[in-house]
Amino acid sequence: MIAQSRKTLRARGRSGQLGAMTPSAAGHTSADPVLEQAANWLGEGRRVALATVTRTWGSAPRRAGSHMAVAEGGDFTGSVSGGCVESAVIHAAMEVMESGDPQRLKFGVTNEMAWEVGLACGGEVEIYVEAVR
Repeated sequence: MIAQSRKTLRARGRSGQLGAMTPSAAGHTSADPVLEQAANWLGEGRRVALATVTRTWGSAPRRAGSHMAVAEGGDFTGSVSGGCVESAVIHAAMEVMESGDPQRLKFGVTNEMAWEVGLACGGEVEIYVEAVR
């Protein structure tokens, strides 16, 4: 039998804060590398924002629940669009970290900005960006 690690992992809680999560009785964790990196950045004293795909329509590069963490300074991990709109989402995340106010973004083939940032796949994606503490 494989010994269970007692190492505490980090995961995002309902309040937008990152909190502790421990391994399940089955020996599995639902650790997410994006959330772990966000927790590391927070541990370094950096501000962090989390962008999460909340809805998609048609041909979208990422499904609902996909997320990306952005740290002050522009470091990021994860993906919300396969690279199509990441730069616009990073820009919004920087604004969210500064203001503390969440943003809801929507990109689609009919959205002029979607063409500018590269979402030409014919689908639409809605993304919620929030600061985490």
